[in-house]
Amino acid sequence: MKLSTLTAIALTLGVSTGANADWAQIQNEAKGQTVYFNAWGGSEATNAYIAWAAKEAKTRYGMEVRHVKITDTAEVVKRVQTEVAAGRTSDGSVDLMWVNGENFRNLKHSGLLFGPWAQNLPNWGGVDLNKPVRSDFSVPTEGYESPWGTAQLTFIADRAKTPIPPRSAADLLAFAKANPGRVSYPKPPDFHGTTFVKQMLLELTPRPEVLQQAVTPVAFAAATQPLWAYLDQLHPNLWRNGKTFATSAAEMHRMLGDGELKLSLSFNPNEAANLIASQQLPASVYSFGFTGGTIGNVHFVAIPVNARAKAAAQVFANFLLSAEAQTRKADIAVWGDGTVLDRAKLSTASQALMRKTAPGALTEAVPTLPEPHASWVEALEAEWLKRYGSR
Repeated sequence: MKLSTLTAIALTLGVSTGANADWAQIQNEAKGQTVYFNAWGGSEATNAYIAWAAKEAKTRYGMEVRHVKITDTAEVVKRVQTEVAAGRTSDGSVDLMWVNGENFRNLKHSGLLFGPWAQNLPNWGGVDLNKPVRSDFSVPTEGYESPWGTAQLTFIADRAKTPIPPRSAADLLAFAKANPGRVSYPKPPDFHGTTFVKQMLLELTPRPEVLQQAVTPVAFAAATQPLWAYLDQLHPNLWRNGKTFATSAAEMHRMLGDGELKLSLSFNPNEAANLIASQQLPASVYSFGFTGGTIGNVHFVAIPVNARAKAAAQVFANFLLSAEAQTRKADIAVWGDGTVLDRAKLSTASQALMRKTAPGALTEAVPTLPEPHASWVEALEAEWLKRYGSR
């Protein structure tokens, strides 16, 4: 049997030369525990995948995983903060959470995360360390969160109505002017809306390297001036004259399907294919990116410091890192979320499945732009709401 096949089997079974001596004890403690997994619930494909993973965890490890469907991770962060401040230090309501960016930074800086633990997982040995898995929006993870998948901002259009898409911020402005009322984006602090704003900032700011450092008032004013000038021009041409914004990417998908909008967006390059397969969008829909690249990142799972089921949370996170779980997640027919594993360590079958594509999915090569430092997110959202939120 080939070495790559043996490695893949070891990863699937959770057996790794890097597994620590206490792992058997952690697995034993996990039996009978219930993990309240707080994760975004805005996608049918994502929800179905988590349901499958929960079922597998119960069968294999004798534990329960309950998906607490959320719309805003910041609300979960506030809940953890409130519980700990009230003295609820060991029986918190959150055992595992889907997190990255400013939410991870806020939890870590406040000492509200259990760990370090991620690099002790048996399946850590399969992680592709060439991906930004040890840094989250320029904040070192230091073992306090485990990578789960990769994502990249992707635009969606209908070829029957938009055969030539906009390929830059300038193109998008011209497109909006030529199609008044047919373009929108979700209102920040919605995740997709904030990502759209960051995308425009990365392209328009004169010194994008500044965004990789912690934000300061002086740096923020200089870097964002072209962004606000751009949005001031863009918004009057948007849906409802930019006085009302789409509530979510899911709403934009529906509006694209209804012909109310000409563009939608996603942070999953394969989501349009899923929406076509589920007949939520027509077969003429396609995905595209900007010529200069679009923003991308790694998303993680983390354990709050006051979690009740820390052992089971680690076991479930380890399963999410297994070759089996990562391959299924990457399958475009299931979810299509990018893997964080080193593909060279996976079986030939797994690699082939991860290369599989479907109509509507992003097939062109789009450069990945790095996320700004996590501290920029709250500053951007606050200023955006100040300028445009009350119109």
